[in-house]
Amino acid sequence: MTKVIVAGAAGRMGQRISYMVTQNPDLELVAAFEQADNPAVGKDVGENGGFGSTGVTVSAGLDSVIDQGDVIIDFTFHKATMEFAKMAAEHNRAMVIGTTGLSSENLADLKKLAENNFPCVQAPNMAVGVNVLFKLVEKTAGILGDAYDVEIVEAHHRMKKDAPSGTALKLGEMAAAGLDRDLAEVGVYERYGIIGERTDTEIGIQTIRAGDIVGEHTVYFAGAGERIEITHRAHSRDNFARGAALAASWVDGRANGLYTMFDVLGLTDF
Repeated sequence: MTKVIVAGAAGRMGQRISYMVTQNPDLELVAAFEQADNPAVGKDVGENGGFGSTGVTVSAGLDSVIDQGDVIIDFTFHKATMEFAKMAAEHNRAMVIGTTGLSSENLADLKKLAENNFPCVQAPNMAVGVNVLFKLVEKTAGILGDAYDVEIVEAHHRMKKDAPSGTALKLGEMAAAGLDRDLAEVGVYERYGIIGERTDTEIGIQTIRAGDIVGEHTVYFAGAGERIEITHRAHSRDNFARGAALAASWVDGRANGLYTMFDVLGLTDF
């Protein structure tokens, strides 16, 4: 059985990940941690998360629990994630990373760390449905080609710190790949004022932040006289947490390296 450590265990995602780990027969929740000044430190992770006693208390910092587990699940903040990855590399502990806001430099550093020291599943979204959406968008873009404009609209709760969402950026990358374009060159993230006509190659990604929206993403393929809309709506964080638990059971014992949810779900050749 794979022993799991949950980062940011008192946060909204950390609580649901902890719960989903306890529900997976292949996993054992052995430790959870938060920043030292978090009021949840010292409390039972399940009681704090509203799903009953687990016998696991929230500890202060990864260094206090890293020797207890096989896999660290981290959905925290990009700066913290990179520090956790360095610690995982020192201790050869596998990781599952769903943190968004990681820069290209962060991802390059993470890849190097993983290839040399530990297996890691990293994805901007671990919900099974969203990963199917990624592949559908790439395929659809490739089929429709340059005759259809691509626009992406994402909506999340008002507390989300990064924009656009990592999922929206990944959708843009998948659409760009299907069209043989580079999102770094054609991505448009803001429109205001007299902007002129839309270019043929741009891929627009627009952001909504409001209320308690868990997560919604719509990709528009708009052509002459018709459009296709592909939408994913998350009604609960449990979808992401369930995917993270699945990734934790999959990554344990794998060869060192950086993997994605496509590897976990067998979608690499789809």
